Amino acid sequence: MATSTQILAYIPSPPQGVWYVGPLALRAYALCIIAGIIVAIVWGDRRWVARGGEKGTVLDIAVWAVPFGLIGGRLYHVMTDWPTYFGPGGNPVDALKIWQGGLGIWGAVALGAVGAWIGCRRRGIPLPAFGDAIAPGIILAQAIGRLGNWFNQELYGRETTVPWGLEIYERTDASGRINTLDGVSNGVVQQVVHPTFLYELVWNLLIVVLLVVVDRRFKIGHGRLFALYVAGYCAGRFWIELMRSDHASHILGIRVNSFTSAIVFACAVAYFVLATKGREDPAELKPHSRDDRVAVAPADSTPGDDSSADTERVDGDQPEVKGEKK
Repeated sequence: MATSTQILAYIPSPPQGVWYVGPLALRAYALCIIAGIIVAIVWGDRRWVARGGEKGTVLDIAVWAVPFGLIGGRLYHVMTDWPTYFGPGGNPVDALKIWQGGLGIWGAVALGAVGAWIGCRRRGIPLPAFGDAIAPGIILAQAIGRLGNWFNQELYGRETTVPWGLEIYERTDASGRINTLDGVSNGVVQQVVHPTFLYELVWNLLIVVLLVVVDRRFKIGHGRLFALYVAGYCAGRFWIELMRSDHASHILGIRVNSFTSAIVFACAVAYFVLATKGREDPAELKPHSRDDRVAVAPADSTPGDDSSADTERVDGDQPEVKGEKK
């Protein structure tokens, strides 16, 4: 238990992370995630237009990428912490309760990329270029999302006495029972810990600045800016993960997220080095859907001009209709 003189120097946690409007629960964690998504879409679309793309493209693709990303993030969290849900005393139904927190960034990025690929394919635009446009917005969204961990009093590190240590409060519900997630603080400080989520938030903001500066100065493209985002995030996540004290699965004695960070970092660096240099021609960012390729007869054709006829006869057979193959 921290002393009263120590507490004055520490960062307080919010007294609660959920508010009720009738039967509706407004969770700070969910609001932070939503705010991050909105910021990423708005900023990403502006960057896409600045690079030569069409306005509204990012929102159209987000319709695919965001749901895929949320599902992927939850799947990764459940898979890497499966004993909590499927082990002794666990409740498998809790795996579906995404509002209680628990999204793995690697699953969100991986499956979100699949959704983005589907959206880009439907629009006829290159996925790597799209990734470069939205990369700064994604990492900024991650920073905003980390505030949700602050409200939930989760993802913190070991106990500490540093001045920026975070107070973890005891929270109770209306009946007086301990309820860390849905309860309200009773003022009792249980421990003071390293705010590792805050370290990651600050690191993410530094990566945002790095991406913007590099992009403006070197005009990189073909997915290399997205690779730089991934590599930069992995570098920070690796050491921050080692400071966390919450339960986690391990591989070869290393927290699974640190293990994953090292592998993904190596892949991102390799892509950054080997990918095509320079930036795409703005014309490549314009939509090229199948509908845009439907054959249209020339406007100056005349009724007697066989070259512009809508049909042609092949070896005396019935007329063959010209147009797109289905």
